[in-house]
Amino acid sequence: MNQALLLWGLLFGSIGIGFLVYAKQQRAVVPLVVGLALSIYPFFVTNVYALVLIGLALTAVPYFIRL
Repeated sequence: MNQALLLWGLLFGSIGIGFLVYAKQQRAVVPLVVGLALSIYPFFVTNVYALVLIGLALTAVPYFIRL
């Protein structure tokens, strides 16, 4: 395991948990789905660059899609 992979996974997992808490309070679907995805995907991605790009893309989704 790479240290950068662990730290980026921790960062995006924490952001995902924040989205989950927000979605629970606001009863919003998009942050809920993004929060679940951000919390789970670091377990399956083994490339640091892919981890960062996917994490940034998922983090930006709730700002552009409002349901």
